[in-house]
Amino acid sequence: MIFVDTNILLRSVDTSAEHYPIVENALAKLRGRQETLCIGPQNLVEFWSVATRPQDKNGLGMSSSTTAREIAALRGLFRVLPYTAEVLPTWERLVVAHGVSGKQAHDAHLAALMQVHGVMSILTFNGDDFKRYSGIRALDPASI
Repeated sequence: MIFVDTNILLRSVDTSAEHYPIVENALAKLRGRQETLCIGPQNLVEFWSVATRPQDKNGLGMSSSTTAREIAALRGLFRVLPYTAEVLPTWERLVVAHGVSGKQAHDAHLAALMQVHGVMSILTFNGDDFKRYSGIRALDPASI
């Protein structure tokens, strides 16, 4: 399984994004290899936040109804890993062990979800954000 970061999801629906072709190519290749691509509930929350934010505030400026349709499509394209009772204590161990602070706590939460479900690779443009977590390998879409 390969976890897909929110930055990939956002670029996959924004055809005007510079990295749109790179993302589409990477996702197509991974699907062609029969890889299971997965996301978590947090990705959908982050997607909603950016997709509905105005463009002049670094968002996509989508309406709520359009965003809801995109999220429904994402749920059909990717396996959504469920939260389990193990995710929160795993996240707590990660943030304490690695001295995580600020916005990096969100990435630690994704790493915890991945670890709980045994997912060791993440497709992301922000590979450096996951280097601190042993056993998690960041995949750059341009290298797929």
